[in-house]
Amino acid sequence: MLTKLDLCSMAFLKLGEEPIQSFQQDTASAKISRTLYDTVIDSLLSVHPWRFATSELRLAKNSNNEFLIPANVLRILKTDGHIFGNKIHSDKDSILITALVRTAPEDFPSYFISVAATRLAMEFCLPLQGDKTLFRTLVSLYETELQTAKFIDSTMTTSTLIDKFSLISARF
Repeated sequence: MLTKLDLCSMAFLKLGEEPIQSFQQDTASAKISRTLYDTVIDSLLSVHPWRFATSELRLAKNSNNEFLIPANVLRILKTDGHIFGNKIHSDKDSILITALVRTAPEDFPSYFISVAATRLAMEFCLPLQGDKTLFRTLVSLYETELQTAKFIDSTMTTSTLIDKFSLISARF
């Protein structure tokens, strides 16, 4: 089971650093990890409608006649209302939203693990080492891995049959 600590350790290995043993260590690596990890991963989860992080949620109105967006929602992909801050306004009594949600590392697919470790290494690089050449190399690697991960994620779907389309029916 992959953990936050495992991902950070993978990132440090990509930097040529020793992996950390705990976020509570009194080292620069541990301090950077516990400071940046959540923000970096939330940002990466938000950049693409990842299938593994997409969820449908049914929301009910609160006492102010609004729908509160749950704290684990990173980005709303689809809703029947209008978003204002952390609330959704709609005339309906309940709504269904499709959203990207905060996802635990153990639920990351392998194609995402690699890009996440590289992104963390990229973010850790300058504060830890200050090496701009290594940073540029990591940026290039990250962009390549991100495109590959997006492609893999986007092609993971089942085909839908077009059996009731008038132009196909007319042809046969």
